[in-house]
Amino acid sequence: MSLNKQPVIEMKRTGFEKMMDIIGLIVFGISLIYLLTQWSSLPDKVPIHYNLAGVPDGWGGKWTIIILPVIGIVMWIGFYFLGKVPHTHNYIGLTQENAKRLYKNSQFTLNILRNECLIFFAGISFETVRTAEGEAMLLGVWALPVFLFVLLGSLACLFMRGLRLR
Repeated sequence: MSLNKQPVIEMKRTGFEKMMDIIGLIVFGISLIYLLTQWSSLPDKVPIHYNLAGVPDGWGGKWTIIILPVIGIVMWIGFYFLGKVPHTHNYIGLTQENAKRLYKNSQFTLNILRNECLIFFAGISFETVRTAEGEAMLLGVWALPVFLFVLLGSLACLFMRGLRLR
């Protein structure tokens, strides 16, 4: 089925999707409040890059720390609106009969990914503030592997779910 012939179906968000959005936004809000309350005590140079051992090896001005929450919220908003138009996504084996199921799965997948990414950027922002203040990172070297495990694990599960729904 070509992209311009895919059926347009109004999709409502589930309670689980709404709950995920609330959790993601609360975690993001807490990290933003933490950043704002710590702003005056942050040094002029903050870590902007970490080596594989989780040790800062790149430094930038204090304002560069704002990039993390901005990227997180821009991604969240982008995924939110992309999830509202599942008929514009690419599908394998889309038919009139399975369109609603596949659209729902696509919307659900984007919901999970946007909230995982938002929580990740909130966590990195939190860790960067802590590191800039001379405190030890909570996850340290494990931050990226944990994020990738969660993200790729979710993608694998959601991809398999999509194949079952066809």
